[in-house]
Amino acid sequence: MGKDNIMENEKFVIWGRNPVIEAIKSGRSLEKILIAHDSHIPKQILKLAEEKKIKIQKVPRKKVEELAGTKKTQGIVALVSPISYWDATKLMQKTIEEKGFLVFLDHITDPQNVGNIIRTAEVLGASGVVLPRERSAPINEVVVKGSAGAVFHLPIAKVSSLRDSLEKFQKLGGWILAIEKGGKPIHKLKFPFPLALVLGSEGKGTSKSIIKMADIIATIPMKGKITSLNVASAGAIGMWEVAKQNWIEVGKNE
Repeated sequence: MGKDNIMENEKFVIWGRNPVIEAIKSGRSLEKILIAHDSHIPKQILKLAEEKKIKIQKVPRKKVEELAGTKKTQGIVALVSPISYWDATKLMQKTIEEKGFLVFLDHITDPQNVGNIIRTAEVLGASGVVLPRERSAPINEVVVKGSAGAVFHLPIAKVSSLRDSLEKFQKLGGWILAIEKGGKPIHKLKFPFPLALVLGSEGKGTSKSIIKMADIIATIPMKGKITSLNVASAGAIGMWEVAKQNWIEVGKNE
């Protein structure tokens, strides 16, 4: 795989059938593979992607060519992750051992929001962040910039099912907190640790199945005429309230 097929200007893109195949075989962490609508998905790529649990998505050819910066793509590009993902179970165990808090992003698709949340999580001492493989912004150049480089310092894991992972976290001894409307005022709550803090998607909020299994539902009180917050802003408020108590609990306060 030659350097001509790798864009080094923070776009993290590989294009062409053979380069993509070699990238998968080499074990490089790929966010997803994009195939032009008018192209056939090679059987070898389909098989390798299934084995490595890499998402394949059909998109217009124009999108493929824009990402690659060339028309010589053979109708395929792979988005290369700038980070190495943690094993989710190990990250949960780390959180349990630290009596810390782990941030779960429930299908947040805006990369700027994801980047901002990761930045706040790193600044406030979260144990890590967990993302779903489907319907979630990939860790791309927008996320890297939005996080101010925090993606390189904070453990991040990807999972097939947020619900299954949260259930596992509970079984390991953790608690689940959802930031959502209809709960108790967040500033009046005392949080148990280790804790999983769940932030819902921009449009739909936290999934109903996750709300049902949550141990605590916390709401950010609002007194203004606008009764909603951007998810990154809501996440920052939620993480600050949790972090303050966590620092005291584990003796991290100055």
